[in-house]
Amino acid sequence: MITDLLLPLGLAFIMFAMGLALKPADFALVFTRPKAMALGLLSQMVVLPVLALAVVEMFDLPRDFAVGLVILAACPGGITSNLLTHLAGGATALAVSLTAVTSVAGALSVPVVVNLALMHVGGQAGPMDLPVAKMTMGVFAVATLPLIVAMVINARWPIVAARMEKLARHLATALFAFIVVGAFASQWRTMMDHAVDVLPPAVVLNVLAMLGALALARLGGLGGKERLALVLETGLQNGALGIFVAATLLQSPAMMVPSIVYALAMNVTALAVIVASRLSAMKKGGVNPAFSQD
Repeated sequence: MITDLLLPLGLAFIMFAMGLALKPADFALVFTRPKAMALGLLSQMVVLPVLALAVVEMFDLPRDFAVGLVILAACPGGITSNLLTHLAGGATALAVSLTAVTSVAGALSVPVVVNLALMHVGGQAGPMDLPVAKMTMGVFAVATLPLIVAMVINARWPIVAARMEKLARHLATALFAFIVVGAFASQWRTMMDHAVDVLPPAVVLNVLAMLGALALARLGGLGGKERLALVLETGLQNGALGIFVAATLLQSPAMMVPSIVYALAMNVTALAVIVASRLSAMKKGGVNPAFSQD
């Protein structure tokens, strides 16, 4: 009941709430800031899944947990990534644009990465054994389609969308917490039995993702605020989508455990980045030295 109905509906509402704050103009940064967008997409959609594959090999994770961690890495930025980027003093417009593009592209990118993980890590025999079509349609139906519908409402009736968005964002944040906490409770015993297996690789992946994004942004010559946006957008993943793919589409409760653990860990590291950035800004009148202009 929960994974078959409530979880998809909850995720669909989360994505709908996100879409109410997005406009077609949010995609304009693809053309006006192509380097920043390209580096952000590279960091989120290529580097992060590659890091996840490296981490599962490094820790020699059990099959289901290994696949689950790669599933999480394939998911785009979460519902709170734009807000936290704003609170940290990062480039909010870049964060919003990255969320918009990766969320729409997720209908194709998530199934591709997950199916590669099932073959490489999960030991599946080949493409014919993998639920490519099911995952593509499932992710599109509960993640991409609600986002697009909400964006259409925002484009045609902006005043109505603005009124809806204020309440919807709060409800979506509460739903996200409910999904993670509910999944945590349902898998409590599994997580307690395998905490040593799952927590270290989840934390390592999160930290490596943020450091990798920072390194990529610095090499690309991005400004401090854009670097901060890339770090948070790469480190903050859509845990609810990861739980949905694992529990509903793949019917594997064990595979959703890494998404639960990562969702908890990523908020701790994101909070540390935000606090460090804000404290530095108050003391020096700028952003954290790690994100400052050269």
